[in-house]
Amino acid sequence: MADTIDVKNLTPLSMEAMANQATINIGTIGHVAHGKSTLVRALSGVTTTRFRSEVERNITIKLGYANAKIYKCDNEECPRPGCFASTDSGREIAFACARPGCSGTMRLVRHVSFVDCPGHDMLMATALSGATVMDAALLLVAADEKCPQPQTSEHLAAIETMKLENIIILQNKVDLIDEQQALDNHAEIRLFIRGTVAEKSPIIPISAQYHLNIDAVAEYIYRSIPVPVRDFSAAPRLIVIRSFDVNKPGYEVDQLKDGIPGGSILRGVLRVGDDVEIRPGHIEVGADGKYTARPYRTRVVGLMAEENQLQFAAPGGLIGVGTLLDPTLCRGDRLVGSVLGAVGTLPKVFVDIKIKYTLLHRLIGAASSGKKQAKLAKLAKNEELRLTIGSSTVGARVTGVGDREAKLTLSRPTCAETGENIALSRCFGRSWRFIGCAEIVTAKAIKLELD
Repeated sequence: MADTIDVKNLTPLSMEAMANQATINIGTIGHVAHGKSTLVRALSGVTTTRFRSEVERNITIKLGYANAKIYKCDNEECPRPGCFASTDSGREIAFACARPGCSGTMRLVRHVSFVDCPGHDMLMATALSGATVMDAALLLVAADEKCPQPQTSEHLAAIETMKLENIIILQNKVDLIDEQQALDNHAEIRLFIRGTVAEKSPIIPISAQYHLNIDAVAEYIYRSIPVPVRDFSAAPRLIVIRSFDVNKPGYEVDQLKDGIPGGSILRGVLRVGDDVEIRPGHIEVGADGKYTARPYRTRVVGLMAEENQLQFAAPGGLIGVGTLLDPTLCRGDRLVGSVLGAVGTLPKVFVDIKIKYTLLHRLIGAASSGKKQAKLAKLAKNEELRLTIGSSTVGARVTGVGDREAKLTLSRPTCAETGENIALSRCFGRSWRFIGCAEIVTAKAIKLELD
């Protein structure tokens, strides 16, 4: 089937793609414990807190991910929002409407990947790396707490400066408060988003725990989030946000499986059988202190969207890529920050860059002291920063500063393009805080060893 697909005619709403994989990425952002993972479970049936440390602490630490299909009843008499529903990714593309007395059919209208970002202030870099693949965001605000909380502000500022404009605000936990408290909290949210990119965003009261108004969330995802423009005909490129070794202790040699990078395709169509490379790959430092990168070369032997096996994968959604890589290269997210794509088409690898940057006016989040947020100082020569470049989080030292421009030396080689938007973080106490964004103006490539 993959060989007969005409990629020029594919869109994010093409049933050939949408039936088996998500084609839109939506992030869940907001303060810790405001219900992001609970919402994703309500929409998709998937629990994103999968690691032992996450389950024990009941918070998201790594980027969570889950796919959901959104359906709309084709009976025009079926009342909204009950004419919408969301299910796990494995459901068929059509089924009978469950509303009593309705003879309509629920038909697939969207297939979404949720990128569940951690809300804890210590995990902001992880949240920023997730923002690089988002087409839209659901901002959760707990109705039983004062708005805004520190990471509510920080997450909104981050996606705003990274030019993400499609936002839906969910006023969660309304089951814990009375009507007047809900109205007061709604007013606080309206005041908070005034003058921001989210000023005109809808605010939907929900209880993710009890699945209250989840059908309304599905409707707003369908109606208010534009279908993203994708380039299906370009050479395929995937940004790696997770990587796995799926082998278990005790496996025999003939049971071992190869490594699996996972992420989102930015453009192009990836097919089973494609030869691909992953940059930066293996890094070496010579006696002269100069870096050399040897990209990994491999072949796509399988494509997965959760439990769905694919013959081709289109842009959008979160995809697992079966390869012939040594599984130890993928263990424990070791390939996070890498870029996978057609051989010879990926950007260069660099350690020295020049950026044009914009800082926030004031520090946002838990590191700010008192009620008045601290004013941010300009970048300084020899200052240490943390950058989020694509899905890579990397340290950097400022080697030169000009008027809203700076030269940086990265702590390790990174693969990215000039013109790419990146996030800047600065250390305050023991925490790295988001302080602004930048664009890569120029980059000095390191030597690549190619087979």
